[in-house]
Amino acid sequence: MFKVTPQTKKILVPLISIIAGFLVGAIIMLIWSYNPFVAYSSMFSSALGNMNGIGETIREATPLIFTAIGFSIASSAGFFNIGLPGQAQGGWLAAIWIALANPHLPKYILLPYAIIVGTLVGALIAGIAGVLRAYFGTNEVIVTIMVNYIVLYSCQYLMQNVMNKNLRVSTDATKTVPAAGSLQLDWLSNIFGGSRINAGIFLALIALLVFWFIMKKTVTGFEIKSVGLNPFASRYAGMSAKKNIIISMLLSGGFAGLGGVVQGLGTYQNYFTQTTSVDIGFDGMSVALLGSGTALGILFAAILFSILKIGGLGMQTLAGIPYEIVSIVIAAIIFFVAINYVIGLLFTKKKPNYNQPETLANIPNNSVDGPAVKVGKGGEV
Repeated sequence: MFKVTPQTKKILVPLISIIAGFLVGAIIMLIWSYNPFVAYSSMFSSALGNMNGIGETIREATPLIFTAIGFSIASSAGFFNIGLPGQAQGGWLAAIWIALANPHLPKYILLPYAIIVGTLVGALIAGIAGVLRAYFGTNEVIVTIMVNYIVLYSCQYLMQNVMNKNLRVSTDATKTVPAAGSLQLDWLSNIFGGSRINAGIFLALIALLVFWFIMKKTVTGFEIKSVGLNPFASRYAGMSAKKNIIISMLLSGGFAGLGGVVQGLGTYQNYFTQTTSVDIGFDGMSVALLGSGTALGILFAAILFSILKIGGLGMQTLAGIPYEIVSIVIAAIIFFVAINYVIGLLFTKKKPNYNQPETLANIPNNSVDGPAVKVGKGGEV
């Protein structure tokens, strides 16, 4: 057993999970006669070995940041939002539709317009599950899973049968959005070797700051976490459980919708028929779990997942190792994160030493772990 502080433990558990995941991947490679050193060196070389690779890695991480934030907000409120793929897909189609339908608007109007609409559509889709949970007690997991399929086929129907034919190149794909509705920045792409990196990364960094501020510095964030920790005590304290359930789902869906907006206006520049739920939704859940639901953790976890995704392609072409190995590594990492209780048994919390002046100075007056009273002048308590 190793004695560590709770903060250190929060860092060590995901770190050990990552190392364990890579070890599992290495063992599987050895079983099938592949060289794990060559494989992983090819992976990191492809993802980080040149400016194009770095740009693509950042680009891949960008939408994952949004969906991970969305999952973390819902998780803080005590909900498991499985509907991130549908919320992202709805935001994607909505943003592309707005951009294509208003090509003559200036960029400073069209781009924010498309982003806001895509965000609102994502929030609306998540809000369905929030309202049903708040007023009817339905299970949000079941509702969001079903809504994913509803959104998947609704988007296909809307694009093929409702969208103006002038906005499509075929029944399976729309036209490319105009420059005024695009998140692409030529100067940024040129810096990173012609990669598809776009302005979405700046939005993602802003989103992380907003997420941190909401959850750490606002009453809304405090109430969301309180409802998630103990809805009965929160209700007793005067907090509206229904209101916070709906708000948390709206925020969750809004950020997920932004992830879809970035995919559409930034990476692909159009919308095309999806045969299954978009990957950024489920990958965002994994990023949120690995990042422990914190802003900084989500940033690093998104970059790691992006390295695995982008580097996995290089591992396949340079080292001749199947891309499925990458999926195994990702699954193993999430598996070890999911059983962090077992990994956490390796560490015990370091008990504070109340004889130290700096420890006494940091103990709140109502702490149950240390002195509970404060002696004033004349021995008054």
